[in-house]
Amino acid sequence: MRKKINSILKEVLEEVTPSKHDLDKIKEDLNKFLREFKKRLKINAEVFVGGSLAKNTLIKKDIYDVDIFIRFDEKYKDNKISNLTHKIIKGFTKSSIIHGSRDYFNIKLNPAFYLEIIPVIKVKNPKEARNITDLSYSHVKYINQKLKSKKILDEIRLAKAFCYANKCYGAESYIKGFSGYSLELLIYHYGSFLKFIKNIEKIKDRVIIDIEKHYKNKQDVLMDMNNSKLKSPIILIDPTYKQRNALAALSHETFEKFKKNCRDFLRNPSLKSFKVREINLDKIRKNAIKNKLEFILININTIKQEGDVAGTKLLKFYNHLTKEIEKFFLIKNKGFSYNQKKSAECFFVVKSKEEILYEGPNIKQEKNVKEFKKRHKNIFVKKNRIYAKEKITFNIKKFILDWKNKNNRKINEMYIKNLKII
Repeated sequence: MRKKINSILKEVLEEVTPSKHDLDKIKEDLNKFLREFKKRLKINAEVFVGGSLAKNTLIKKDIYDVDIFIRFDEKYKDNKISNLTHKIIKGFTKSSIIHGSRDYFNIKLNPAFYLEIIPVIKVKNPKEARNITDLSYSHVKYINQKLKSKKILDEIRLAKAFCYANKCYGAESYIKGFSGYSLELLIYHYGSFLKFIKNIEKIKDRVIIDIEKHYKNKQDVLMDMNNSKLKSPIILIDPTYKQRNALAALSHETFEKFKKNCRDFLRNPSLKSFKVREINLDKIRKNAIKNKLEFILININTIKQEGDVAGTKLLKFYNHLTKEIEKFFLIKNKGFSYNQKKSAECFFVVKSKEEILYEGPNIKQEKNVKEFKKRHKNIFVKKNRIYAKEKITFNIKKFILDWKNKNNRKINEMYIKNLKII
């Protein structure tokens, strides 16, 4: 088994490691951009390259992205540094602004390569950070100091590829998974990709990982750290700032899914575990028909800006719609896919409950009982409470259309521009 796993990991590593040609082209385009950018930088600010490229943990992608941080003096306000950065990049073509707690910018250099220009405050003490991005310089510095061998960098690439394939890579709100930095720390802590997934699979209760031993014990962590940072299944103390949990974004749902991914690979090692699995909607539809179930595919659009904000709003609406469907149908299969822009697709395979039970008021509440009887016909009383049974006569398509017409206001309040059955 170990021989098989090693063979698979060797093949994966060859596939996910960027070629010298790709890296040379990225660096050439990047350096060209930086020369022009620094000419426009008329104020005293530092420019540094961050992210996976700076830490030498980049994995092969169809489209590469590189983070460039502009470190401003702490005398500047947050909106000021965003405005100053905006003025600098105005002349560049194909640039766009991404609104957030602090605005940052996207520049597309070519179809396969774009930059994210992120203004940050230069801080001497992590406690002075106003935004998580202010810590990025410390993160790059720490990783570059600790992770130098080719072997450990390759192990990180394997971890990133595995998480990416299993849709657990990213701290964004619509993913709630592992950030690149957290994976780098975890692989450094465990020593290898294989040791990482073996340990993850065994986790039953919340685990605290404190690489730099900032705390004496678990109790000190719980006492010192903000309670909102302690909800994730793994508390990963940021080595550069002990009051930060580098895995605060990791949800229990994503973690349980990831544990299953780890378990599946360890029980049945396969290259498929490192391949992004595309949802075969045609196969799902045919299987639904074969099993006498209903299938529906829905496209939803939001008015919010693409990226984390749009993805989060679309996922929230999908979860809300799921709960509404569950009132009348048994959901046998479902899925959500965000396209990184302003829309997402979701599908449902359902079976009608055929009959639904409505709980009414206590029989002593005469006025409420009277109103309940106006809305329902098949009435009965049980333990001094009135109930109604009603047959479900509509299919999933009619339910969605009727629900959409009745809930237009709610849909708009959730920032959904359009809901369309495909």
